[in-house]
Amino acid sequence: MKTIKNRNTGGRPAKEPAEKKGHKITIKMAVEEYRYLKTKALEAGINQSEYIRQCIQISVVKQRITPELMNHIRQLSGMANNINQIAHKANAAGYSSIHKHCLLMIGKLDDVISKIEDDC
Repeated sequence: MKTIKNRNTGGRPAKEPAEKKGHKITIKMAVEEYRYLKTKALEAGINQSEYIRQCIQISVVKQRITPELMNHIRQLSGMANNINQIAHKANAAGYSSIHKHCLLMIGKLDDVISKIEDDC
C-alpha cells in the first residue's frame, strides 16, 4: 500500500490561538439599546458581535477622577475664589498694594496646575 504525504485532510485550516474567539460575554440591554445596536450593525454591514468588537477597539474610555486629582481640583477652585477676592481688593485699593498677593497666588496656581497635568 502506498501512503500519500501532504494529503488534503479537508476542512478549514486550524486557527492560531491568538485568532480564536474563546471568550463569551453576556450583557443585558433595554429594548431601545438592542434596537440601536442591531440598526448600527446592519448599517455597517457586519454582525452584532463584530460591531461590538470594532467599537471596543476604537473607543477611548477615560479613567475616573482619582481622589488625589479631585483634591487638586478643589485646591484650584479655592485659588480661583482667592483670585476673585484679590481682584476686588485691587479694584478698591489700587494694584500696587496687592501686587505681592498676586505673585504668590500665581506661583500656587502654577504648582496645582502642574500636579493636575501630571495626574492626567
